[in-house]
Amino acid sequence: MVLALSSFYVPQSPNRNQIHHAKLRSSETLKTDLLHSFNSPFELRQVHAQIIKTNTPLSILPLTRVGLVCAFTPFFHYAQQIFDCAESQKPETFVWNYCLKALAEGDSPIDAIMLFYRLRQHDVCPDSFTCFYVIRACLNLSDLWNGRILHGVVEKLGFRSNLYLQNMIVHLYSSCGEMKDARLLFEKMPQKDVVTWNTMIAQLIKQRDDEGAYDLFARMPERNVRSWTSMIAGYVKCGKPNEAIHLFAQMEEAGVKCNEVTVVAVLAACADLGALDLGKRIHEYSNRHGFKRNVHISNTLIDMYVKCGCLEEACKIFEKMEKRTVVSWSAMIGGLAMHGRAEEALRLFSEMSQVGMEPNGVTFIGLLHACSHMGLINEGRKFFASMTRDYGIIPQIEHYGCLVDLLGRAGLLHEAHEFILNMPMKPNGVVWGALLGACRVHKNVEMAEEAIKHLLELDPLNDGYYVVLSNIYAEAGRWEDTARVRKFMKDQQVKKTPGWSSITVDGVVHEFEAGEESHPATEQIFQRWDELLKEMRLKGYVPNTSVVLLDIEEGEKVKFVSRHSEKLALVFGLMNTPARTPIRIMKNLRICEDCHAAFKLISAIVNREIVVRDRNRFHCFKDNSCSCGDYW
Repeated sequence: MVLALSSFYVPQSPNRNQIHHAKLRSSETLKTDLLHSFNSPFELRQVHAQIIKTNTPLSILPLTRVGLVCAFTPFFHYAQQIFDCAESQKPETFVWNYCLKALAEGDSPIDAIMLFYRLRQHDVCPDSFTCFYVIRACLNLSDLWNGRILHGVVEKLGFRSNLYLQNMIVHLYSSCGEMKDARLLFEKMPQKDVVTWNTMIAQLIKQRDDEGAYDLFARMPERNVRSWTSMIAGYVKCGKPNEAIHLFAQMEEAGVKCNEVTVVAVLAACADLGALDLGKRIHEYSNRHGFKRNVHISNTLIDMYVKCGCLEEACKIFEKMEKRTVVSWSAMIGGLAMHGRAEEALRLFSEMSQVGMEPNGVTFIGLLHACSHMGLINEGRKFFASMTRDYGIIPQIEHYGCLVDLLGRAGLLHEAHEFILNMPMKPNGVVWGALLGACRVHKNVEMAEEAIKHLLELDPLNDGYYVVLSNIYAEAGRWEDTARVRKFMKDQQVKKTPGWSSITVDGVVHEFEAGEESHPATEQIFQRWDELLKEMRLKGYVPNTSVVLLDIEEGEKVKFVSRHSEKLALVFGLMNTPARTPIRIMKNLRICEDCHAAFKLISAIVNREIVVRDRNRFHCFKDNSCSCGDYW
């Protein structure tokens, strides 16, 4: 240190230039040494001493760092003295606010709250920015207790009119689940901006209160793209894709342009509804506006095309992606599985492993579905074991459900039952439901009765389970038991979900229920079906009336099976779409054996590809065959 200082102290009286250059050199030395890197009060005092010795202005010190270093030490007052002497022309609170901001946005927001209390102990008067940063820290920590205290400070200091603070407090209460308090504050606010409204809507959506969210949305004096997007995404999250699409149409009418988040939300709604035409239009919009490289959009496009029955389009999106995430790979594997292309799904997983992409739990759900849909029992068992052994992924209840489905479909009902009994967690309705569904396929009444005992406890209002059991009894000719189940449903006020199918023609969705006679084209549909039926009979088709589980005459059964909703939708599609174009149908229940056999024949007769998305998977009928290989 003596050597370093000797260049500044010379025997002769220095002139002004010498002094000036000496100060510059010493200042540069500080800047490149400890000045911006001191980490303790001791190092700070060393820097301070050097500044005094070199007659350098104290304002050269980074005051925020001074505050952070001294904040939680006995040298707090020392930092205050530096602030006073620094001649920065900034009040002390200004410096501490920078410290609070750094802490609130850092890895340990709790330190911002602790510093706030320290400031109060030393009589440092907070301003609106102080409160803002500390409330932000509370928000990041979901710290409702301290948040309420800060709210009180805001009121006490007269900051009630500060819109930024009020918005932050509303956000704090709502994100902590205190919607009643958030709503009370919201309604009392003398002034609100679009951020206020958006905050409340977003938090109500998180609580799955889409009705409350829309009530606020409808009251908004001004909406921006975030307002529309939050509400559209909220409807999708709450399982209301129709409402999401309807709101999107209103957004377009209002002239509001989509952003990337809107695109993702609308595509997700299209995927749920099978709304291919709108999905394609949104895809084109995305490309025109430069969203091609958005991985999230690409992943959602894959999902949309898969669920709309356009697997080849999904493959094209996947192949063109410059960067793929585990979501991209998992979506494509799951899509191939849904469409019955299990071998391709397994090959894609092998490719995924070769490029070094680690799978996640969703990846294995897709793989297990692929094995289940094609009866690949050994492969499914290996994947289930590989999850934990090779990747450290703990199987969740969804994975156990997939394996039960795999074993059950293959007829290994007793093994599936034992597997359920040995699960490390309590089986849910989906797991027992998979076993019940397998019992129907393999006509095992005893095992079905065992499964229904558990289902009655887990999900007593699910009509699907009662219907399956009733059908199992009916197929076994046990009509008294069938009647008993239906009486029980009536007594419990459990209503059977009617079967329906939908098809989109020229952008309009047409829905048909089984036995539909109210559609304007009903007469033409029945006439066209009779014509098809003649051609089908010439090729050996005989109506499979065993799927009609009612104790009625055979002739009535033939009529009944001819009025299944998917047949009505198919005929309507044949009548109203160009020749040789694919027909895409969505069905809310599992396609029956008779419709499955009929659709294979019809695909060859009319030379059309027929894609049916039922409750479980896709069936792609073409040239008298189905992608499921008759294993579903």
